[in-house]
Amino acid sequence: MPYLAKILLYPIKSLDGVEVESARILASGALQHDREFAIFDRQGRFVNGKRHAKIHLLRTSYPSPLGTSQFTLVNKTISLEIPGSNSQQVFDLNQEQQALEATLSDFFGFAVTLRQNSAIGFPDDTDSPGPTVISTATLAEVASWFPNLTVDEMRRRMRANIEIDGVPAFWEDRLFREQGDLVSFRVGDVHFFGVKPCQRCIVPTRDSYLGKADANFQKIFTNRRQATLPEWVAASRFNHFYRLSVNTQLPPLSAGKILQIGAEIEIFPQ
Repeated sequence: MPYLAKILLYPIKSLDGVEVESARILASGALQHDREFAIFDRQGRFVNGKRHAKIHLLRTSYPSPLGTSQFTLVNKTISLEIPGSNSQQVFDLNQEQQALEATLSDFFGFAVTLRQNSAIGFPDDTDSPGPTVISTATLAEVASWFPNLTVDEMRRRMRANIEIDGVPAFWEDRLFREQGDLVSFRVGDVHFFGVKPCQRCIVPTRDSYLGKADANFQKIFTNRRQATLPEWVAASRFNHFYRLSVNTQLPPLSAGKILQIGAEIEIFPQ
């Protein structure tokens, strides 16, 4: 039986994620605290991994309140480590946002600001802002295409929210069909619609810690993805084969519900 093996949130877009045991669904269909913050330049453009490889050098974590082990962003505290620094700097996003912006501006070499959207976050696909879905077996298979990459490194590069185990590689390709035909499935008591395979950007080509790109990554990925595409997949959704994981939408009835690690997954018949 397919089950929910991991939930990953990325509180600040393009920075390190955090693994959690549960996550709340917002009215928008997004996960609470996922991509809730984003960094912008003076022209209002994202300062992200697509445009600035240097961002991969930043290490971030989110300290839990004293006496707890579960992630929470309620206290809006971020721990930031700048390359070359021997210590971490801790910022309260409610009271020290300007100090954090100044630190980040110094790091990037130009002025940046931090913006917050607690209703939907800052997803790449605003039409399908639900959690992105991938399987553990898929990450392992794709990592095997590259001799020096681990499963965890591939996970960091793909940055999906939901990881499914108990299934073979590319099982998640069952979660989309032809254009305009949504796939209904549930994770525990949370209902989803699978929409389409996610188009990848330059970020997966880069080392997630150093930002150095592999010039052959996309070519190898595309060739292997095409060669391993399941026979039953909706191939018309692949105008190219640099796609992996599945974008989702969530119906209003899922708002307020909680995704929980270990929840069973079921695809509803059409």
